[in-house]
Amino acid sequence: MQNKTTFMIAGLLIVGAVIYLMVSSTGSTAQFFVTVAELQAMGDAAMQRNITVSGAVLGESIVYDAMAPRVTFTILNVPADPKEVERRGGLAQVLHDAVQDPTGPRLEVVYNNVKPDLLQNEAQAIVRGKLGTDGRFYADELLLKCPSRYEEEVPAQAGD
Repeated sequence: MQNKTTFMIAGLLIVGAVIYLMVSSTGSTAQFFVTVAELQAMGDAAMQRNITVSGAVLGESIVYDAMAPRVTFTILNVPADPKEVERRGGLAQVLHDAVQDPTGPRLEVVYNNVKPDLLQNEAQAIVRGKLGTDGRFYADELLLKCPSRYEEEVPAQAGD
């Protein structure tokens, strides 16, 4: 009976230690996924976290310094809810509408790397990094999706 109790206590201690390690390591490396509007609403709390933000690229804001290399650009707020995106006419339409809205929430992004080919007007940018004290977002990672590039083309014989 004594051995069985000892094994039970040792097993519970091991399980507790594993759970503690999982929770503590996940909390320190967790990233938050937010829209531009949500990031701005976070205020100073956003400056202490790794954050992932998605938005529509404003093409006229793209500035590339090949000597650094550094690219800066502005992203505009797009809805995070896929149902809302579909209700508004799909991703391409949502990105287009965001770029056309001069009053929508926007965020200046600084990416210290070469300019990607897909960085263009109305592309969807997903940036990971931290918000600086100057209000600019310093991206460690940049992912881009241009919806027009993935649209299926209608075969020529379908229109005949």
